[in-house]
Amino acid sequence: MVEAVSPRQAMDWLATGQAVLIDVREPDEFAVAHIPYALSAPLARTTAILRDMDLPADRKIVFQCQRGARGGQACAAVGASAPGGQPVFNLNGGIEAWRDAGLPLIATGAAPRLSIFRQVQIVVGLLVVVSVLAGFAFGPAGFVVAGLFGAALATAGVTGWCGMAILLNRAPWNRP
Repeated sequence: MVEAVSPRQAMDWLATGQAVLIDVREPDEFAVAHIPYALSAPLARTTAILRDMDLPADRKIVFQCQRGARGGQACAAVGASAPGGQPVFNLNGGIEAWRDAGLPLIATGAAPRLSIFRQVQIVVGLLVVVSVLAGFAFGPAGFVVAGLFGAALATAGVTGWCGMAILLNRAPWNRP
């Protein structure tokens, strides 16, 4: 069971030095806006980064993302406690709840754009829909292609490596 913490409670912990905040969003999301003192450790690499960090054993670890889902995944991946024995928590509602609570944010003023994570979801979703429609119109090969896209997406989720995300990162609309 993932323990959640409210934005106000997390702010109190951070202000008194009782916790460390780890933002598990992608670097482009972190660059647009983040919570002061948050450390960036994208979800795909969170456990490896956490193993390499020398965090004080007496501090709680709070994972944070956009709305709370990826923070919960980070908590589940790490378990009830971090490698150093620190208890882990998920920031309830993520950075959006933090902002809605009127707590401070560091914003670059950069135009918000769709994260690579969401772009991959949109592209793969559309490719699956088109492949399924092709399967109905032209035969079973379309269903096989849809299955391959689904398998590729599942593999990306398990391994943290996504070739489509790498390609989308190089697309002109994602360049600074």
